Amino acid sequence: MSHSHTAASISARAVALANESGGDGVQVGQSFAVQSTTSVPFLKQVFSFPALLGAVLVAAVATIVRAFSLDPDVWWHIKSGEAILATHRWPTVDSYSFTVAGQHWLAYEWLGDVLLAAIHRIGGLRGMELLIVFLGSAIMLGLYRLATVRSGNSKAGFVASGALLILAAVSFNMRPQMLGYLFLILTLNILEHFRLGKRGLVWLLPILMLVWINTHGSWILGLGTIGIYLASGLVEFQWGDIEARRWNSSDRLRLASVFILSSLSVVVTPYGTGLVKVPFQVASSLPLSMAAIEEWQPMPFSEPFGKAFLCLLLGFVLLQFAFRFQWRLEEIGLFLFGTIMACLHDRFLLIFVPFFAPLLATVLARWLPRYERPRDKYALNAFLMFFLLAIVIEYFPSQTNLEQNVAGKFPVEAVEYLNHHSVPGPMYNAYFFGGYLVWSRGPEHKVFLDGRSELYEHAGLLADFLEINFIRPDALAILKKYGIQSCLVERDAVLVTFLSALPDWQRVYEDQTSVLFVRRTDAQLTGGNELGAASNQAEEEHP
Repeated sequence: MSHSHTAASISARAVALANESGGDGVQVGQSFAVQSTTSVPFLKQVFSFPALLGAVLVAAVATIVRAFSLDPDVWWHIKSGEAILATHRWPTVDSYSFTVAGQHWLAYEWLGDVLLAAIHRIGGLRGMELLIVFLGSAIMLGLYRLATVRSGNSKAGFVASGALLILAAVSFNMRPQMLGYLFLILTLNILEHFRLGKRGLVWLLPILMLVWINTHGSWILGLGTIGIYLASGLVEFQWGDIEARRWNSSDRLRLASVFILSSLSVVVTPYGTGLVKVPFQVASSLPLSMAAIEEWQPMPFSEPFGKAFLCLLLGFVLLQFAFRFQWRLEEIGLFLFGTIMACLHDRFLLIFVPFFAPLLATVLARWLPRYERPRDKYALNAFLMFFLLAIVIEYFPSQTNLEQNVAGKFPVEAVEYLNHHSVPGPMYNAYFFGGYLVWSRGPEHKVFLDGRSELYEHAGLLADFLEINFIRPDALAILKKYGIQSCLVERDAVLVTFLSALPDWQRVYEDQTSVLFVRRTDAQLTGGNELGAASNQAEEEHP
């Protein structure tokens, strides 16, 4: 493909985008600006067909997150946020566990913790559900916008975003990670608009990076994306289906200034440069966490979302071979990086999705007709949008549903039992129960461990936990090492069968989620058994 033909194809995409916006694409140096030539009434924009497609995505998100999937880590995030709001201080040592108490720990997602704590304080579980819906919707609408701007076709943007929803939804659980997901999509949108000539928005990136560094460790992806956009415009070449176009001098200076300001903003934290080190430490010094925690595992192609990932990837490759689409250097580089990272760790689907969506939409735009404003049916669109809103409100989970969902996953009833019965400690707890125990019990009841795997791995505790959890030869010796007198574990854990078979451990409580064991005293082993009565009472109360 010649350079002139390449420029023409990019210009055509800019014109297509302008047509969808009611304006014309205008070449500006080596970028393309979208300038509106007609004023579209506000209500016509709100009830346009592209807006209806966005409403469909929002309704789909509300349907998916209706199950109220709270990540086990959300509870200690809330607790950390509550402590910051109450004391106006940022923690520097652990105060939630008895195993690593006093060891160095930073609330490296403190701003996300504060947001979660504030929402929970104001709205409780219902507030948390609304926050999941809001963030999930913002992510999908941002993805839809990004795909539409890149392809110049709102229908292609919608289909691409809808197809990727099954992959995006894997990360729709309540923790600061969702904020990082949203910030990455906002960064890509701003950079894509900058490429099209809307230069003012790019100065928001240093501010976004300042918020991002204090919210989630994925800030490094945003800074890297800005750097890749900048570096890819320093050269100009054509190599097969990949092209690089040099920024003009003013755009290069703007983007370089934004990159420098964004880099400087990441040290503006309560911990100074302490938060800058976090993503590098996670990537280089947590082998046990990488091996044991599910989200750090390679892409599970046996799972539905793994199959969807593979089908989309192979379909894209086949279409590329067949039609030889032209790609910019930065977008193909980000796509390849996102693909590799998602294959290595399935948690990185959250970066594959926004890096892939613009490419998929551009491919689909070859076959999907563009939106034509004169043919739009605004009244019908408005009716359908209100109909979708009514359905979402009607089927929004009740407070009872939300509480049942939480009780089905976390030891809610077991905590009630612990609060009203004398159970000896220290207490060993399941990994996924730790966060809820941190949040729900008082400061005098410290946990064995929770979801802060980096803290426990560096202290050596995670290795001990894995020995116990998988019933390895040293499991009983490690329980004795920490002086464990009780164990709260998941009902279906192997440890339940193991402890049930030991004469010096007694099951004193169980429900549909958890089982509580207490170590027998010497007196109980030889005769009296007061805990036996407590066990019988617990079984009567929780059959």
